[in-house]
Amino acid sequence: MPEFLQFGFMQRAFAAGAVTAIICPLIGVFLVPRRLSLIADTLAHVALAGVAVGLLLGASPVLGALVVTVIGALGMERLRARGALQGDAALAVFLSGGFAVAVVLISLAHGFNADLFAILFGSILTVSPTDVWLILTLGAVVVTTIALTYRRLFATTLNEDLARTSGVQVTALNFTLTVLTALTTVVAMRMVGVLLVSAMIVIPTLTGFAIGTSFRRATMVAIVMALASVGIGLTAAYYLRLAAGGAVVLTALLIFAVASMLRRVPWTRRPRESRP
Repeated sequence: MPEFLQFGFMQRAFAAGAVTAIICPLIGVFLVPRRLSLIADTLAHVALAGVAVGLLLGASPVLGALVVTVIGALGMERLRARGALQGDAALAVFLSGGFAVAVVLISLAHGFNADLFAILFGSILTVSPTDVWLILTLGAVVVTTIALTYRRLFATTLNEDLARTSGVQVTALNFTLTVLTALTTVVAMRMVGVLLVSAMIVIPTLTGFAIGTSFRRATMVAIVMALASVGIGLTAAYYLRLAAGGAVVLTALLIFAVASMLRRVPWTRRPRESRP
């Protein structure tokens, strides 16, 4: 066993990171093709408001983020479903509103502290055993729900109108996907921080689509690349004393850059010259 895995905080960090690496691409593959990548960033700002609520009330920041993010996700999807606001307008309203509420509540809680800084940017030292169990539970909910609704989510992602005419409950699925995104945001928040959550949802997904030859293979590639990003990033963060969230996301970006370059390399063999 490597030296750094003998420490409890690193074991907890890798456990939380593994769950994060699995569920982020599972959500991302259904968001990116719909051009809803911004939804993760929006819910991350709403989660920050939930963190501020938890700190202000003296409760768990993670539980505060969970409650507020789910409520915000339901409200945002309701506005989009009723047509009161277009998709990007609804995201903009909740993004700015969530951030504004967070700033006000943080000021009432007498400014920043170590816990809030770790939640903003991620920290391998602040993942407690309670956080690990909560992350495992939320991760199991996300994976199970995706497994049960995979085919319908896939159909809705490809063509929402066609899926609706085929009898798929598109509105209910969109609500489900938005809530799952909220849960994923809360899970990833502890590892990479609120400000980098959307990166873990989007970047491995883009890598999967760059390499995978089908939707299912792209999903598997995205998960593998996310796991590699977490493993390499956390190891680098331990030995080089880097911010865990930044190290993980930079690793994911590097993997995406390599995948993009390899995609442009002509791997096919040159055709043989025909004989005269």
